[in-house]
Amino acid sequence: MPRIALYPGSFDPVTNGHLDVVRHAVGLCDRLVVAIGLHPGKKPLFSTDERLEMVKEVFGPVAASAGCGFDCVTFDDLTVTAAKRAGATILIRGLRDGTDLDYEMQIAGMNETMAPEVRTVFLPASPTVRPITATLVRQIAGMGGDVSNFVPKAVAKRLKTKFAG
Repeated sequence: MPRIALYPGSFDPVTNGHLDVVRHAVGLCDRLVVAIGLHPGKKPLFSTDERLEMVKEVFGPVAASAGCGFDCVTFDDLTVTAAKRAGATILIRGLRDGTDLDYEMQIAGMNETMAPEVRTVFLPASPTVRPITATLVRQIAGMGGDVSNFVPKAVAKRLKTKFAG
């Protein structure tokens, strides 16, 4: 039975922190499904299609080089429902610090109650990417700052274009 993992997030935009998680996750599964959460109350910087393109462009080659199958989907329901739909038995979550751990432990407990067959796996962020958040990247880029140390090159170009006009 193949090990399928789901890595959920908003990916608005894809950051080097996300990339770090994917680099570790592809070694744990046979197929990685990156799931972009769509929340009606949030107004993302990048459209759904733009986020799908970024995820495929940045994460696809990482999965391929690791010999891991890869797919990207969207979801607007519970993460565990998306995991079941994808056939995933592993839910990947990245951790930057203790605050993330506290929050993610609560979510993992709720998810396990709703879907005991889906196991949450926490991946600690590498030290160089721990301070990176998509929110801070958007703020820096929006104020004309250089985000090239925080996002992949392709994403930096997209951010520059997005804030050029």
